[in-house]
Amino acid sequence: MRPTRSLLIIFLLLAFLLLLYFSSQKKSNYHYKNKFKSHKAISKTSPKKPAPLLKTIPPNTEIPTYTSGEQIIRHTAFTLCYDEKHEQAKWVAYKLSAEMLNGSVTRTNNFREDPIVKTISASPGDYYRSGYDRGHLCPAGDMKISTNIMSETFFMSNMSPQKPGFNRGIWKKLEEQVRSWATQNEEIYIVTGGVLNGNLQTIGSNRVTVPHYFYKVIVDLKEPDIKGIGFILPNEPATQHIENFAVTIDLVEKFTGLDFFPALPDSVEEWLEGGVEAGDWW
Repeated sequence: MRPTRSLLIIFLLLAFLLLLYFSSQKKSNYHYKNKFKSHKAISKTSPKKPAPLLKTIPPNTEIPTYTSGEQIIRHTAFTLCYDEKHEQAKWVAYKLSAEMLNGSVTRTNNFREDPIVKTISASPGDYYRSGYDRGHLCPAGDMKISTNIMSETFFMSNMSPQKPGFNRGIWKKLEEQVRSWATQNEEIYIVTGGVLNGNLQTIGSNRVTVPHYFYKVIVDLKEPDIKGIGFILPNEPATQHIENFAVTIDLVEKFTGLDFFPALPDSVEEWLEGGVEAGDWW
């Protein structure tokens, strides 16, 4: 009887611990989902005042604020901030021009570790049988201008775990829309990544974090119609139009804890980030 009673006590204890774990996961997910919903309702603003004049576009306009201790990786056509704790980039930033999209280079699919990451990046094996796609942050389709530039987008530092229905659905549609905007506006500046906040699952031996949400912020700095827009999307399949996920860049900053486009004059940055007019983009 005693061994049976001991096994029963152990079983009940394990069941209790599992209940606590899943309860904490649910609370974390609820917190971030509701944080997003509560801000989204106020993300679309009334018509804004006329844009301040931007005389020149500063160098490295696309680079967010970062500290001296962070690992900044500069590839030929994009820059990223590698977060070793999460084994992926906290942001990837680049300028995309209509000229870059005129190339004819096709996908290389040569997924591999990033040799520039000093702490060693995630590996393709981390995603094996995980149920998640190796989701591009800087899309391969944006870098058709040269074989080398296209190939660099397949470094694992540029990947984040995405659910297949998300990666091949709404995320792909957003990438295609961004390319269309680059063609229409001649050039745009983009920052993108996963939201690395909250109690998050990991995959693989390197414990790659699986974000609940992904973000993308875009600015068009060509006069006379400069404009900005942000997106926050759950890492889930979606049937809604991508416009439904449009938010202000200010909101994305609050949601991620990042500071975008600090190189711009304050008046321009505040104007671009404080409101979004869907009609300016669609």
